[in-house]
Amino acid sequence: MRGLAGAVLLAIGVTAGAAAGYWYARPPAGVPAAEGMASAAERKILYYRDPSGAPNWSAEPKKDANGRDYLPVFEDEEISFEPGGKKPHSASQTRVNALVPAAGGPRKILYYRNPMGLPDTSPVPKKDWMGMDYIPVYEGEEPDDGKTVRVSLDKIQRSGVRTEVIEPRVIVRPVRAVGTVMHDESRLTIVAMRSDGFIEELFVGKTGQHVHAGEPLFRVYSPDIQRAQIDLLVAMGTGQRGADAARTLEGALQRLRNLAVPESRIKEVRETGANPRTLDWPAPATGDVIEKKVINGQRVKAGDELYRIADHSHLWVIADVAEADLSAIKMGTRATVMVRAYMAQPIAGEVTFIYPELKAETRTARVRIEVPNPDGRLKVDMYADVVFQAGAGEAPVIAVPVSAVIDSGTRQVVLVAKGEGRFEPRPVKLGVRGDGYVEVLDGVTKGEEVVTSATFLIDAESNLKAALQSFTQKDFTQPEASK
Repeated sequence: MRGLAGAVLLAIGVTAGAAAGYWYARPPAGVPAAEGMASAAERKILYYRDPSGAPNWSAEPKKDANGRDYLPVFEDEEISFEPGGKKPHSASQTRVNALVPAAGGPRKILYYRNPMGLPDTSPVPKKDWMGMDYIPVYEGEEPDDGKTVRVSLDKIQRSGVRTEVIEPRVIVRPVRAVGTVMHDESRLTIVAMRSDGFIEELFVGKTGQHVHAGEPLFRVYSPDIQRAQIDLLVAMGTGQRGADAARTLEGALQRLRNLAVPESRIKEVRETGANPRTLDWPAPATGDVIEKKVINGQRVKAGDELYRIADHSHLWVIADVAEADLSAIKMGTRATVMVRAYMAQPIAGEVTFIYPELKAETRTARVRIEVPNPDGRLKVDMYADVVFQAGAGEAPVIAVPVSAVIDSGTRQVVLVAKGEGRFEPRPVKLGVRGDGYVEVLDGVTKGEEVVTSATFLIDAESNLKAALQSFTQKDFTQPEASK
């Protein structure tokens, strides 16, 4: 019984070995029968590899530390260290390709490359230090120049890779700040007399009251104005003629003008010959009374501020701009102002002045924006949200979408499409950002195409290519150097 069992096990082992030998020796799928026969008859051992899979190789048979034989690697089993994982042609496959021309005619051999993927080429057939044949590179199969990444077209379609042509554009960068509505200082007017007097009646007695230019503010009696009117009447009544009389009359008129007496009162005195005792003082400008410092019956002195009138048809918005954003703000920069009471009704204005000092406490600079206020909805001291449209009036610059930039923190790269699934990772120097675009100061030119979506896919392919190149250069240059 034991003998019978041993015979059965022996038969099973022989059968399994034969099947494994058939599987190992059969030609790969897609290889013509002629190549299969050629491989079976003259398979060539390229080198020997570590049986444990460790990255150790040998040009001759040897054993590892555990006494196991290194495994032979035939030329039709050789793997590729190229990006893309293409398997190099075996010698028999090369001969079959030479016998069976392509559909478009015989292919032209450009050069021969190192079978281990090292950066070494030859214009004629040769062998490397391990005796492996250099692999021919046909026209249309030449690899990239080391700067590009090749991705299959079906993978590009599945991943949704999109590109955009680079063209000059105006980059508008929004700069946000907070501000406060203020009086337009150029539209403030102070009402004051140039002589002493007594207020006999107030026509405008409330702060905030709106007045028009020429409208009477108060009625005043002034002894100085009375004397100046008498001098004018005397100069007119002398009846003298000549240069002296003219100078006297002109002097009387000038004294009244120096006291800021309105021309209408001077004309009335000259035409009627009367000397009115009081004067209705007119408003010098149209606006709102923001300060009132006079009451009925008060004695006023020359130079005292009686009223302050502000024209609110135009106002200032003083915005506090952060120090880091100050370089983007220039005179004439457009700005949009929104106050909390009318958030749905933005007001357009422009920068008219940048104050020369910086607030040390907040590290902000004050920027003045002039805005119209025809309907009076803006009130002084309102808080405002300001958005500056920085760069709106500047010349177009080369720009790419923000999504096209791969930023590692220390290095910025864009992927330039070269066509036929080839992409070049190219470092760039960036400028200002805005509207979803970023200015490119150096690295790309007008008319080139950059990848704007699925950049992670091509970036991953580029990193894999760099890793493979580093691996081959590190591990396969050591035996050659030792030789």
